[in-house]
Amino acid sequence: MEFRHLRYFVAVADELHFGQAAKKLGIRQPPLSQQIRRLEKDLGVPLFDRNSRRVQLTAAGRTLLPAARQMLAQALAAREAAQHAGRGETGQLALGFVGSATMTLLPAALRRFRATYPTVTLSLREMTTVQQVQALRSGGLDVGLLRPPLPLTESDPIEVEPVGSERLMVALPVGHPLARDRTIAAQLLADEPFVLFPRELGPGLFEQIISYCAQAGFTPRIAQEAVQMQTIVALIAAGLGVSVVPSSVARLRRDDVVYRHLRPATRVIHLASAHRRDNRNPTMVNFLAVTRELSGATADRTDGTLRT
Repeated sequence: MEFRHLRYFVAVADELHFGQAAKKLGIRQPPLSQQIRRLEKDLGVPLFDRNSRRVQLTAAGRTLLPAARQMLAQALAAREAAQHAGRGETGQLALGFVGSATMTLLPAALRRFRATYPTVTLSLREMTTVQQVQALRSGGLDVGLLRPPLPLTESDPIEVEPVGSERLMVALPVGHPLARDRTIAAQLLADEPFVLFPRELGPGLFEQIISYCAQAGFTPRIAQEAVQMQTIVALIAAGLGVSVVPSSVARLRRDDVVYRHLRPATRVIHLASAHRRDNRNPTMVNFLAVTRELSGATADRTDGTLRT
């Protein structure tokens, strides 16, 4: 019993007229009659009583009809489910992100993605850049939002593309003498204790901060380490030091911490998306399209900060 035979049978059962059923199906009547006879031969029972005046369902036909309708509905549902999955409209997406992405691209990307693909199941994990690279290698993540450059080898099947940029700023306790100035010369931070994250957790951003300080003539004295930007800001508020941070961190507003622009103008640091080149997950393709669209539409041309 073939799927098309069931479709033909239901059409004839609905119309009780071979000519009208053929017209509904978009085929000629003789092939339709032939296919119904093949179905009856396959089942070994007649499904229709035919004469020159009317067509009626037999007892076997009446029994088959609800089951045939159900099978057709199930086949249609399966077809639609496969099409939705193939277009990335359903399925799962494992997304990793650095903490600072929550203050730039990530909220807008999630809003747009959820509005467009509401039935996709999202698995969100806040991770450092290094942790994301490891998870991408193992297949534990579909997409990572992280800070380049990445610790990649030539054999890594990971593709990276920038999705945002921002500048470096200095974060200070509110009572710090330098906090009175709107712009601070970088060399004035030379004798300050710094609060930074461990290099191994974010080597790209770490090296950019160290390099910027080196250009200003000093190596920052790291007095305290913390993993998350929120923790770094809290330690600055407690008076444990200052820090050079991405401008997006300024969104962590506190009454006891201020953020100031640095002089000279800083090099731009980037947020990037990363994924395995061999990953064919359609939900990943759709999420990357969202990040590309947003990064192109929301880049602030004045200070490089992404506005969400």
